[in-house]
Amino acid sequence: MFRAMITAALLTATPLAAQEAEPHMTMERLAEIVQVLDEDANVTPNGLEFVIDDVPVLIVADVRANRMRAMVPISSVEGMTSEEMERVLQANFDSALDARYAIAMGRLWGVFIHPLRELERDQLISGIAQTVNVAQTYGSLYTSGAAQFGAGDSSGLQAQLLEELLEKGQDI
Repeated sequence: MFRAMITAALLTATPLAAQEAEPHMTMERLAEIVQVLDEDANVTPNGLEFVIDDVPVLIVADVRANRMRAMVPISSVEGMTSEEMERVLQANFDSALDARYAIAMGRLWGVFIHPLRELERDQLISGIAQTVNVAQTYGSLYTSGAAQFGAGDSSGLQAQLLEELLEKGQDI
């Protein structure tokens, strides 16, 4: 059954040559997309600073290394318990998805890391939304909001941010 579903999907998929290729991500394109999401975004030589849903976001990129990182500060690690450390590691495995919890410089961060050149617009927007969601749900659901199991109101509320950002980015 599963093999038949995969085969059917492959047969009906648009061939790669027929799909319109998205341009490679550059610092200029990255800035253009982010400025649509937050018109007050601050562009620096190596990245961007902006706010999504009252959460500060920092993107740093290195064109030569072909890497980008979207980061959201969450809290100091000073007061984290071993249970909280375990919970963020569990979330990294099953509910943070493309975003991750990380520790650096004595701080807990939400991060999204991706090769810069290959990054597509919707991947960037989704990664930003997921990173904001892991920050906002720290201490409760520990989720990126991109996929969630179970019933309730949380998954709809978290997915709403992703939908809003994707809608803003449609014209780029």
